[in-house]
Amino acid sequence: MTFSIAGRCARTGMVGVAITTSSISVGSRCPHVRAGVGAVATQNITDPHLATLVLDAMAQGADAASAIATVVKDRPNIDYRQLTAVDAQSNTAHFTGAHILGTNAISEDAGCVAAGNLLSSTAVAKGITDGFMAKPDAHLAERLLQGIEGGLAAGGEEGDVHSAALLVADAMPFPLVDLRVDWDDDDPIAKLRALWSAYEPQMQDYLNRAINPVIAPSYGVAGDP
Repeated sequence: MTFSIAGRCARTGMVGVAITTSSISVGSRCPHVRAGVGAVATQNITDPHLATLVLDAMAQGADAASAIATVVKDRPNIDYRQLTAVDAQSNTAHFTGAHILGTNAISEDAGCVAAGNLLSSTAVAKGITDGFMAKPDAHLAERLLQGIEGGLAAGGEEGDVHSAALLVADAMPFPLVDLRVDWDDDDPIAKLRALWSAYEPQMQDYLNRAINPVIAPSYGVAGDP
């Protein structure tokens, strides 16, 4: 009921996740990022704590594969989980338990890993990584979004998706991009695309307001001189 991509930009060091699913509010539990450390997607029958554990292990020096291997070893209920990770050196790794729902697949390419379950076909995963790799010089958020758009074009899930999220970390301890569509009956990925199109031109302004308000532009709201 979910497909996603975790990726890293080798040029900027940004890390991020784009994800979509048939259930509500996927952005609240499945994508996780940490600046300078990596990105993790936790999905299927989701346990968000697993992402924290994988990121903690990577922060302590483990690569993506070692971090996932450590976290999944002897863990209760791990057969219901699907995990992907990319670390600060662009290494990728994944885990898919024995009780994953429906057709599932993994695809890896340079600096990215895609995963899905309850897919229309195993070709969806490669459609995601192909989308991510299509414009290697684009902003990481754009590449991640193109990834899940590629997965949708390749057939997507067995049923309709209803929520989507885009999460990117750069140099600060808070996300550079954190956009969500918590529920949409028609096309949450298209709604997420519209949010990114609106947010991208303002992204640097919001960052400047956090780190140096003196150079930030006016707020553009009623009462702001």
